[in-house]
Amino acid sequence: MISQKIISQGAEATILLDKAKNQIIKQRIPKSYRIPELDEKIRKLRTRSETKLLTKASKVISCPAPEETKEQYQIIMPFIKGKRLSQHLDDFPLKQQLEICEKIGESVSKLHKEDLIHGDLTTSNMILKDNKIFFIDFGLGYQNGKYEDKAVDLHVLKQALEAKHFTNWEKLWKAIESSYLLINKSESLKVLERLKAVEKRGRYKEH
Repeated sequence: MISQKIISQGAEATILLDKAKNQIIKQRIPKSYRIPELDEKIRKLRTRSETKLLTKASKVISCPAPEETKEQYQIIMPFIKGKRLSQHLDDFPLKQQLEICEKIGESVSKLHKEDLIHGDLTTSNMILKDNKIFFIDFGLGYQNGKYEDKAVDLHVLKQALEAKHFTNWEKLWKAIESSYLLINKSESLKVLERLKAVEKRGRYKEH
């Protein structure tokens, strides 16, 4: 009996759930339009880079820590069985939503303190389990200490709240913003200042 099943199929990778081992296997898929040697190199590099990022992130926030494997195009990590916030955040009373957002802000601040950029900070990539927020899918992540990159990370999160959780998004964002400042206040203030410039640029593009 096959215990693995595909739970997500993206352009870059296939995500498998191994029920027997309670594991997630992220398999980077070959691209036929690339020269095979180059394709192998890119897939190896991206897999290695994401594994390193996940390992570092798992030491500062709740996120699945990758397991050691000889497979060069795979990341194997524990399956986090909980509530995906994109689907469930709006179901909770407002007080609980705000508490969850405070935890999100704190975790993002801890990541940024270590110069870790998630790259896709949306509630689709956050899972609530045992009162903890687990961050998943660091596929677009990287390491960089620039205020600009951290501000863009936050900008993505703010836009995701506005689009997906529009009823209370402004209150939820304020909860994230205030807890983001608790960890590393002077540096976090600079990131939030840069965020204003990022948003201004976005507005200019729309007109």
